Amino acid sequence: MSGLQKKAYAKINLALDVLAVMPNGYHQVRMIMQTVDIWDELTFAKTESGIVITEDSGELPTDENNLIYKAIKLMQEEFCVSGGVKVCLQKRIPIAAGMAGGSTDAAAAMKGFNELYGLGASGERLRELGVRIGADVPYCIMGGTALAEGIGEKLTRLPNAPQCVLLVVKPDLNVSTKEVYTRLDALKGYEHPDIDGMISSIGAGDLEGITMRLGNVLESVTMGICPAIGKIQGCMRRHGALGSLMSGSGPTVFGIFDNVKKAQQAEREICATGELMVKQSFVTGFVQGFTE
Repeated sequence: MSGLQKKAYAKINLALDVLAVMPNGYHQVRMIMQTVDIWDELTFAKTESGIVITEDSGELPTDENNLIYKAIKLMQEEFCVSGGVKVCLQKRIPIAAGMAGGSTDAAAAMKGFNELYGLGASGERLRELGVRIGADVPYCIMGGTALAEGIGEKLTRLPNAPQCVLLVVKPDLNVSTKEVYTRLDALKGYEHPDIDGMISSIGAGDLEGITMRLGNVLESVTMGICPAIGKIQGCMRRHGALGSLMSGSGPTVFGIFDNVKKAQQAEREICATGELMVKQSFVTGFVQGFTE
């Protein structure tokens, strides 16, 4: 299938804090988001009408339950577009992994449809629409290094985080985000990450300061469901990771290294240890700048 192509980049959370439960049941969060160089690819072709989605993982719906479908349907309605589209999704980002795979595909779908039909919508307009699809969609439209607040939709651009080598490991287990937050709500208290210190370290280009402040309040909760998270982190640290953290609600774990050989050695050991149940792993890095 030839046509317009868009990359949909994954994200990690360098820090994730939950401040409160809102009256509508959503959680008020404060997070440092970072785009990473792992992506899905979406290819778009115009059709007379409708929305057709194909995908190569065999794990995702291709009907109205897919976030790509929802994003394009929203664009058709908002911009009164009668024409349709066929989208071919090549899936590489781990699924149900805390890396915003569905949200970033929706973001790329909005950007691709916008370009395919020459709608001229700004990044700001797309972000305003994107929050209707999901809280992470506005960030995925913007990309880069950012502070996310509210339910994740209030974004403040930050300077580029310093480059590093990143090892990303997804255990062969999916966790329910709803269950993780429900378990967190049942806790009487938990330690909050130093978000402001993280912002200062990013501004100073201080990789050590960043790795010292990695923190995710959901990590201990998800670790109770998936003990492999802690074991993967331990292996990363033994091989020289400056820091390691679970992304989002998990169970994906990342380690930050200053040396690609150390990251590759850690990857080999982790993947060779059967009890860690590794499904996917990547040695990669940050995407500098914004993707919108």
